[in-house]
Amino acid sequence: MDQKKIDRISELTRISRERELTPEEQQERAILRGEYIAAFKQSLVSSLDNTYIVDEKGNKRKVERKAKKKNELN
Repeated sequence: MDQKKIDRISELTRISRERELTPEEQQERAILRGEYIAAFKQSLVSSLDNTYIVDEKGNKRKVERKAKKKNELN
């Protein structure tokens, strides 16, 4: 996500503190926030994909994803 979009999120947040946002502004902010969260998650996943755990014997292993339980929704 580029800095211009992050600045726009901040601008809309400042505006929302002064007055109520219009429906268009609320929708724009929701879309931008969604993009920001998706970019943040992707960055975190990329970092974790390149992370290794070293045990006391010096053996390296990749960090694995935790298995989801069958009854979990997400």
